[in-house]
Amino acid sequence: MFVGHRQSRRGRVGPILLAAALAFSAGGARADELVVVATRPGITQPFYVTRPDGPPVASVVLFTGGDGRLGPYHPANLQHGNFLVRSRDLFVAEGFLVAVPDVPSDQAAGLGGFRLSAEHARDIAEIVGWLRTQGPAPIWLVGTSRGTLSAALGAALAPGVHGLVLTSAVTRNAPAEPGTVFSVGLDRITVPTLVVNHRDDGCFVAVPDDAPRVLDALTHAPVKGAALYDGGAPARSGPCDALSPHGYFGIEPKVVTGIADWIKRH
Repeated sequence: MFVGHRQSRRGRVGPILLAAALAFSAGGARADELVVVATRPGITQPFYVTRPDGPPVASVVLFTGGDGRLGPYHPANLQHGNFLVRSRDLFVAEGFLVAVPDVPSDQAAGLGGFRLSAEHARDIAEIVGWLRTQGPAPIWLVGTSRGTLSAALGAALAPGVHGLVLTSAVTRNAPAEPGTVFSVGLDRITVPTLVVNHRDDGCFVAVPDDAPRVLDALTHAPVKGAALYDGGAPARSGPCDALSPHGYFGIEPKVVTGIADWIKRH
């Protein structure tokens, strides 16, 4: 385990870095590192890093949906099941360094409305800053479901982000948990952006037909595109959960390959 710190010019200590090989991906072929960075005063932000075999062609930060808590961290864990979390080895196989954030230390009950806060943007900026210390690879933010709020916020406010991918973006308010990607202010995003949907997504807050509205709102993105998928395995969860078309269940390799190709082209 490595423990270190540096003193900033403003005198605060940060970021603190803690890295340890904690878990192995499917088949035990690849280790994940836990990295913890100091963000706001007294607050730390953990995330898991999985590295490709060679120099990464890009770094991708994968934001899980729901309340943002990772739970058991294993790509084959269908209890957690999130599309991006369970697919992270597919991104690694494309040559990407992958970072998957958990919730910060002051949000143990889940992110909720915190996803739209300036504090969340600062936490994301610290993750991006750490990735910048790992080499010159461009850094992309990729979110799914409610994770699209985090990814969009980071692309709008965190320096050093090179691109954005929104999969199953939340475009309609839920009574118990308001906030959509439009709440972020998509006109503040100035990086290439891809919007991904499944034609049969039945989640009432992530409507595939809203993709043109998302693209129209990205008024300052220099390049923007959309991808629509269909097919997959029979759903094993509710329509807003990950083992359904909302989570690209059964077509993960196809979707990840499409995202990876788009990132590499832009």
